[in-house]
Amino acid sequence: MKGDLFSSEHMVQPATAPGMTIENAKCIKYAVNGEMHARQGAMVAYRGNLQFERKGQGVGGMLKRAMTGEGLPLMAVRGQGEAWFAHEAQNCFVVDVDPGDEFTVNGRNVLCFDASLSYRIATVKGAGIAGGGLFNSVFTGHGRLGLVCDGSPLVIPVSPQYPVYVDTDAVVGWTAGLETSLHRSQSLGSMLRGGSGEAVQLMLQGQGYVVVRPSEVTPPKAQQH
Repeated sequence: MKGDLFSSEHMVQPATAPGMTIENAKCIKYAVNGEMHARQGAMVAYRGNLQFERKGQGVGGMLKRAMTGEGLPLMAVRGQGEAWFAHEAQNCFVVDVDPGDEFTVNGRNVLCFDASLSYRIATVKGAGIAGGGLFNSVFTGHGRLGLVCDGSPLVIPVSPQYPVYVDTDAVVGWTAGLETSLHRSQSLGSMLRGGSGEAVQLMLQGQGYVVVRPSEVTPPKAQQH
């Protein structure tokens, strides 16, 4: 076969080492040699001797119940082979988590991650009501985390002198060293998110980085109601 479709730009190559790599802007390849975790429904292709198991209890169930209120059912992938993961043609990125690092991420942005990573559920301080982006998972340990983002993310530095305020529906995640709280501003309510009346932002203070998606679209769950 000939044509642009069969060019080297689109042709996958065998993995040279175990683990996670960017296949292209919309897809992550994982060379499995043991076990890894991914969101259910994110696998678009695989080859080799792999087994897929729903993680409905324990750590996977915890992630499903607590992250963003939208639910994030996970699956474990075990064996030897290669698998490709994507979600709604969103852009894919890989975060390297080293010992001592801490990365808080919104559940809707998690695509896949190494089994060596551990996480705990955290809620934004002062967020006693359910809302998009107010329940998150804090990843620690040593490994790689695959994320998806609607569009190209903005990475905004945060310093003690310059706190950053973000739309709770737009935040993807943030690094260690940042304190979060909800900030209410009636004066901005008519200007945010196309005049929707949104008057609550997530305020981040300290030293670090916050990752934001450049999208004013509300989460899928909100669109379905």
